[in-house]
Amino acid sequence: MSTLFEKIGGTDAVNAAVDRFYERVLADDRIKHFFKDVDIDRQAKHQIQFLTFAFGGTPEYAGRPLRIAHKRLVEDMGLGDEHFDAVAENLQDTLKELGVSADLIVEVIAIVESTRDDVLNKNA
Repeated sequence: MSTLFEKIGGTDAVNAAVDRFYERVLADDRIKHFFKDVDIDRQAKHQIQFLTFAFGGTPEYAGRPLRIAHKRLVEDMGLGDEHFDAVAENLQDTLKELGVSADLIVEVIAIVESTRDDVLNKNA
């Protein structure tokens, strides 16, 4: 059976989605301030690695745990549910724009939603 990674279109599709996603994020007044001092090229590479793993394209993820990676944003910058929702919305809109089918977008957003507590350091 194909993985979500394969169904979406593999490496090329994830790379295109991440590029377009960050264009959206950096233009979104609700969340762009979280990326003010971030090396976006480096961040995009991390995002590609994470999404490739999350969508079943690789069995391992070598990046930092989500709680650690987002801890400063939560504690020092007030990252919260409304910001998480904005990120998810930007990802959903990006996937729609790239022609990903609605059923696959539902799968992607379910995976994103499953990370909410870790990203926002809840229920630890």
